[in-house]
This record gives sequence, structure tokens and C-alpha cells, in this order.
Amino acid sequence: MAAMALVSCNKVAKMAELADLVKIECDPEVLEVVGGNIDADVTVTFPSKYFHKKAILEVTPVMKFDGEEVAGEPFVYQGEKVTDNFKTVGTSGASITEHVHFPYVKGMEKSELVGRAVVKYKKKSWAFPEDIKIADGANTTYMLARKSGSYEAAADGYQEIVPEEVEAQILYLINSANVRSNQLNSESVKEYKTGVKDVMKDSRRTIVGTDIIAYASPDGPEKRNNTLSDERAKSAKNAFKQVSKKLETGSVSSQSIGEDWEGFKELVNNSNIEDKDLILRVLSMYGDPDVREREIKNMSSVYGTLAKDVLPELRRARFVTNVEFQNYTADELKQLVEDNIDVLDEPALLRSANLTDDTDAKIDIYNQAIRKYDSDRAKFNTACLYLDNGKDEKAESMLKKISDKAFEGLNNLRGVLALRNGDLAKAAELFAKDGDNASKANLGTLDILNGNYAAAAKKLAGTGDVNEPLAYILNGDLVKAASLLKDDKTELGAYLRAIIAARQGNASEAKIELAKIKQSAELIKKAADDVEFAKIR
Repeated sequence: MAAMALVSCNKVAKMAELADLVKIECDPEVLEVVGGNIDADVTVTFPSKYFHKKAILEVTPVMKFDGEEVAGEPFVYQGEKVTDNFKTVGTSGASITEHVHFPYVKGMEKSELVGRAVVKYKKKSWAFPEDIKIADGANTTYMLARKSGSYEAAADGYQEIVPEEVEAQILYLINSANVRSNQLNSESVKEYKTGVKDVMKDSRRTIVGTDIIAYASPDGPEKRNNTLSDERAKSAKNAFKQVSKKLETGSVSSQSIGEDWEGFKELVNNSNIEDKDLILRVLSMYGDPDVREREIKNMSSVYGTLAKDVLPELRRARFVTNVEFQNYTADELKQLVEDNIDVLDEPALLRSANLTDDTDAKIDIYNQAIRKYDSDRAKFNTACLYLDNGKDEKAESMLKKISDKAFEGLNNLRGVLALRNGDLAKAAELFAKDGDNASKANLGTLDILNGNYAAAAKKLAGTGDVNEPLAYILNGDLVKAASLLKDDKTELGAYLRAIIAARQGNASEAKIELAKIKQSAELIKKAADDVEFAKIR
């Protein structure tokens, strides 16, 4: 009380001597780096009768770390009789909240925020005897986010079983379902028979069944044409019995399509008919068969050509024998790479590359696909391999050689390079263009780096990305993070489990997990200064 009385009796110097009476609180109590910055709210409380009416108090927030200091913008307060434009503190005291901001500097993960105060009166000044401790700092857990990026190699497109067809067709006269004898001896049928016989001799091919499909041309009443199509399906089935004698055809099924508008569209599209674009436009505008037919017949200049060259080809039945081709096995592919790589097509080469774990061998096979087929998929996958091995410049060079600028995943891979180079804005722009799962995960990583933890957890959910558990930790969902990390054998996984245990107050479990970090110099160094473990040391 006597000391306070001295302050009130114009002893300005006593404000510095009685520094312990000034209370400073910080939110958060432990500073955190978010998006490369440290932000906190500092509340300064002055007791009643502390502040001299004619004094000025300047409090400078200072981050002290690793032998260095960074000063922030000072808070300046004035007594009630000072006419400057600072915040006024009356004799009754005051509680004032200020915001502090510091760009992160390496080393601040082990730091403290202090207030360095000076009392001023006229031309005199009195420094507080020592710095006022405000908070410890700073949590840098978000910096555990891996910036390697999420990406997937292009699919090889290789089919182990390749579907094939051997086909013939027979044509009918208008309004007829009778199969003419000349149709059973047509070139189409002869080629079909030869094709099926060739399949029967091929050990790599298997006949799985035959479909008989009948149609009617889309001219005349729809009801009549549907009936005609049904009748043609029956007559074609009987005709096929004659065609398929001594042939393997598998199980036989038949179906009636009715009016063959799809066939009509295909024939018109592939023709040189005048006004074909107008005909195709009619097909796209109208779904009703009768309306379509009426509009097309109104084109008197071209209808004669359609009646002569197109419609007769649609009065038909097709014999389609379905075949499965057994492609090269994994062992055969490996052997062909060694003995006769030139016989392999692009998908086979890409699959062969997937069958080896040797990076150089993969690249050699991809180079073969690039030389022979100018394969964009091989270029893309080579770039992925370079990224896997930290050869970012080579990856970027390879991506520039891809001719298909709309190649799926290309923007994402370019975004990964931008992410690794620290250009987060460019990375975000590129990731947003693709929209696949890898891009979504990478956008989640950017959210972590920018401090948007809720958005990060949402984007990374279910992606399996290395940063998914970290997003949950930062968003406060420790249970979900722990479930993802349960079987993680990596040192990063152990470190994240240690953080979870420390946050849950389980010091012994945290120490067990930290003991698993033996090979990563990065994590060992981080653990020594990490405020996450301040309470368990």
C-alpha cells in the first residue's frame, strides 16, 4: 500500500520498480506457428493507482531464441493527463488486449516471448529491471507436413484377357424376314467361318459365346419395324445353324433391337452425304422415332441417297462370336523384355516396367516405349520415378516432353514440383485443375501449410496420404489420428504417436514412441526442442 502511494505521489520511477504489479497474460499460453507466422493476443492488466497520470509506458514484445532477439511493434500507454494519442490508463487501472505478430524464424521453436518495458516522463526514462515473461514458444508441429506430394503413376492399360470378336452379317430385303441363300455364301460369312476356325486352332484364344442380333431400318411405322426385327431374329437364328456347322461358337443367344438408329447415325457420320451434319442434328434434337423419320424425309434432296446407300445396310442380322485372348503372363513379359522386347506393344511395355523393382530397369523399359510409341504414359511414369528419387529437375524436364497437355494427372505432377519448390500459390492453382484424389490430398497438404486445419482434415480424409494423420492431430481429432497411425512403422509415425500421447498427458507412452526414433536426425533434433514434449522432459 505504501509503495502504491508513492506512485500516486508523482514518483514516476516507482512504476518501473513495481513492475511485478503489472500482469500480462497470453492466448495461447504456448505460442504456435501457423502458416509461417506466430500470432497471439496479449492482455496487459494495470492495477488501481499504479499508472502515473503524466507517465508514458512503452512495452515492446520481444521473441528471444537461440541467442537472438526479434522485437515486435511496441504497446504504448499514457496516463490520463498525457495529451498524446496512446491508449490511456486511468488511476483506477485497466485491462488492455493487444495483438502480437512475428514471422517465423528458424530457431523460434525453442523461444520465449517477453515484454521489455520503459517508463517515460518528460525527457527521463526508467527501464523495468527485467523482461516480463509472457509466453513460451513455439509449437511447429504443422511443419511435420511432408511436402513430397501425392501422385500416382499412369495406368499401364494392359489387359490380361483381351476381348475380341469374329463377326458376319446378313442383309434382308425391305419388309422381309426371309434369309436369302446368297447371304449365307457372302464374303462376310466366308470370312467369319475362316476367322472362327483360326480361333479354334489358337491356344491363346477361347470362344465364350455367340450373339445373334437383328435390326430393322428406321423407315416406316415403328411398330411394324419392331415386329420385323423380331421375325429377323428368328430367321437369323435358324440360318446361323447352317453357317456354324463344324464350328465352335459357344452358347448362342439372340436378340431383336428394332429400329437401328445407332447404326443409321454411324453410317451417316462416316459418309460423304450432303447435309449430313443437318441429319445428325435432327437425331440429336428429336428422340421420337416418328418425328425423326418425318424430319429426315422432309430433306427431299438427301432422302433418296439415304434410301439407296444407307437404309438397305440396316436391314440386317449380325453373328457376333465373342473371343477371349489370353495375353502374355508376367513371366512371359519378363522373358520377352530380355529376349525380344521389340514385340511388345505400349501397354505390354508399361506392364513390364511394373514387374520390376529396379528403378534403372524401369526407366530403360519406359525409354523403349517412348522411342517406339512416343508414349506419354511412359514419360509421365518416368517423371514419377524421378520424383520418387528426389530428381525434381529431371522430372520437370520429362513432363515438358508430354505432348498431350490434357494428360490426366499432369497438372497435379506439376503442382507437386511447385510444392517442393515452395511456390504454394502456383501449386494450389495446378492442383485445382485436376480434381483427382491425389490433387485433393495435395490441396489438403497446402491447407496444413497455410494453417487451415479443418479444411485439411476434410480434404485428406480417406486418401491414405502421409499427411492425413497430422491433419487430424492439428484439428484436434487425436482418436482418429491414432487409429490411422496404429500400424505405422515409420519414424514419422512414431513421432506423431508421441505427440498424441503427450497431448493426452501420457508421458510414459510418449517416451516409448520417442525411443523408436533412432535413424532420423531431423526428428531427433526436433524432439529436443519441441514444446509438445515440454511437460514430459
